[in-house]
Amino acid sequence: MTTATQIAEKLDALPESSAVALKIRGEQYFDVIRGILDIFAKKKEMDSIYVTATIPCQSIMNALQVLEIDTERIWFVDCISQIMMSVGEKHPHAIYVESPTMLENLMLKVEYLIRRAEGKKKLVILDNINSLAIHNNIKILSEFLHILVNNLRSKNTYTIIFSMEEYETDEMTNMLNLVCDESMTLEGG
Repeated sequence: MTTATQIAEKLDALPESSAVALKIRGEQYFDVIRGILDIFAKKKEMDSIYVTATIPCQSIMNALQVLEIDTERIWFVDCISQIMMSVGEKHPHAIYVESPTMLENLMLKVEYLIRRAEGKKKLVILDNINSLAIHNNIKILSEFLHILVNNLRSKNTYTIIFSMEEYETDEMTNMLNLVCDESMTLEGG
């Protein structure tokens, strides 16, 4: 079973509005993206909101294009491009937040996109918690996650929080365990 199929099947078994801490390794990244966006979200006919705090959304969009993943139902909240000075041409499916430290602004942008998708099934991907932990105090980040996940749960929205296995700390694991219903680690490479 491929990593993409494995993640799609695991997510499919969860109830709507589940919050998942997904521990991945760097080499699994694109397979995980394919499993979530091209298999799971497509099967459930969901609109996806992809919050990026590590890689600029334009780079992710380019990768999705290469992987032949349809981006018509994918929206981005990009909080890394501006501090990396790589915004360039703005994409109509992207909203930019000035910095990953602006957690309240990030939450407002996600809320705006959730409201725009009223009546549709929704999925929010937070990529990734390790980058947000670099830019924010862990207590503030924990409070942000608690409010965000509970808000998304109340709107029957799936939430997936990426955590890079190589950089995870006990403090981060505990924080994710407090807000997520499920913690997943993928087998294989």
